[in-house]
Order: sequence, then C-alpha cells, then structure tokens
Amino acid sequence: MDILYLNSKDIDQLNITNDEILEAVEESLRAQGTGQAMVEPRVHIHPNPEYNGHFNVLRGYIEPEHVAGVKVVGDYVYNYKKDLPSEMSLLSLYDPENGAPYAIMDATAITSIRTGALTAVGAKYLAKKSNRVLGHLGCRGTAFWNVVLLDHLYDFEEIRINSRRRESMEAFAQALEARLHKKIVIAKDSEECLKGADIMIEATRLIEPAPLLKTEWVKPGDFVVPYGTICANEITLTDVMDKIVVDDWGQCKEGGKLGSLSPHVRAGKLTEKTLYAELSEIVAGKKTGRENDDQRILFWHRGLSINDIALGRLYYKKAVANNIGTKLFYR
Repeated sequence: MDILYLNSKDIDQLNITNDEILEAVEESLRAQGTGQAMVEPRVHIHPNPEYNGHFNVLRGYIEPEHVAGVKVVGDYVYNYKKDLPSEMSLLSLYDPENGAPYAIMDATAITSIRTGALTAVGAKYLAKKSNRVLGHLGCRGTAFWNVVLLDHLYDFEEIRINSRRRESMEAFAQALEARLHKKIVIAKDSEECLKGADIMIEATRLIEPAPLLKTEWVKPGDFVVPYGTICANEITLTDVMDKIVVDDWGQCKEGGKLGSLSPHVRAGKLTEKTLYAELSEIVAGKKTGRENDDQRILFWHRGLSINDIALGRLYYKKAVANNIGTKLFYR
C-alpha cells in the first residue's frame, strides 16, 4: 500500500484555477449544509509561551467526496524573523470506508487558499453584487488569497491594505500587483484602509486585543469579515449588524482567547439567538443570504477542516491524473 506525498513544489505545479478553488470550497459547504459532512471541533495545542505560537488540529469528513482528513497547522507570529511562513501545515487524507491513508501533502498553500476561498464564497452570498473598494487589514499568509479571490469576483476599482510592518505591506502589495495587474494602495493606518470600503477584511495577527476596526466606519451595505487571531474590533461591532453569519457555530461559541469575536461571545453579544446562520445553511438554500443593498452583514470564520479536505482532494486527483508527486511505501 502506497501513500502519495505532495510537497510544496508539487502543489505549485498543479496550477489549480480560481474557479476550481471556489467550486471545491462551495461544494464542501453545501455538503455541510445538507448534513453530508462532519466538522469536528478544532483542537489547540499551546507549547512554551515563549515561542509565541500554537498548533491547530482540524478533522473532518465529506461524504460526497468519499474522503476524511486531518490537518495540523502551526501558527507562529514571529516566524518572519526566521524567514519562515507564519503558518505551516500538513494535510493527510483517508479512505473513510476502511481508514486507509492515501495522501500526505504540504498544506501551507492550501491553508491560505481555502481561507481566501471561504471569504470569497461568503462574499458571493452575503456581499452586494457590486463592490468598488476593498479594505484589507493584515498581511498574514492567508491575506493574499483573500484579495485574489475577492478581486476575481468583483474586479475592484481600489484595493487598500495595511499592516504593522512596512516591509510586509510592501511585499504584499508587490505580490498582489504582479498577480492582479492593478495598483494596490498602502494605507497609512487602519482607518485609511477600512473607512469607506464596501468590503472590510480584518486578518491581523495581534498579540493582545486592539480596536483597529471601528464600529462607526461600518456603513449600510457593507460586508465585514473579521477573522484575526486576536480581537481587533470594538465590542459594539455586532450591535450594528443586520445579519451575523459564521462558518461553524460549534467552533465559534468557544469564547476562548483566540478568535476575532470571542470577546463578543463571552459578553453574550453573539449567541445562538443573535446568530443568523452558518454559511453552509445559506449555500444549501436553507436560509437567505443578503436580501438588499442596505444590510450590514458580518461573516466570522474560524476555518473549516472540510474546506482543507476538499481542496486536498482536488489537488490529489489532479496529481494522480498528471503523475505528479512521490509514492511512499506504507505497509
């Protein structure tokens, strides 16, 4: 029995298209919404606090794709000082019928891609049809695909970015300009980045909470996606929203230290009663998404294992079809 191993070069070589990415993630959400997928609550592993990082372990199963999977991802704030990605991960895929593992792959890129795809699929159902300005706070690893896939849907007239470190903003802007062939605006602060934007993304990696996203900047019709590691918004943010949507309430309701809206959960502002829906319910047609251009809608995602698994399955099938990867003897 062999296991197919895909390293980072193999993943890059497969050239998955934007539309393939979005379709795979959307279909995994549809499976979740129709009860054909299982998302187990993520597990956090916190090593020595001096390391300034932690591990997330994500597990799931998608019946229509006949696949189960486990992803382990390390999230380390200061990895840039070691010339390493802030997030590195491995994904393993299994046959759910007999438990046999059949693929292991570098999921560092997949983690970034699936996060951007989840943001973009959320926008498809929750944002206005026409959006002119994107404001993106944070230049973490997942930020690139947020912008790329949102621009794929909306072809923004203006894209603004902001982060703590000038060098990360400049590198992020250069990468986006090379990919999108349009000018990226480096904002001087979070206000210049977010205020007046049609879509606001908060993807920061703070050590301690800070109100970088102000509630007063949210205007009618805005789509707001706060998913930073630590809360970077105000406790009043949820008060002005017409609809609050999450990817998985089971993960979001934990109310621990991590999570952009965890303080809102602990304060009782975000509860099962104030929550409008999980995105999968909307994708599956069980609930309505955006109903008019004046609604303020917030989408908070913590990350779904089934999105990683769906993309991993897509990469696996393409790798097999194109004879890419290394076969490892298992047993």
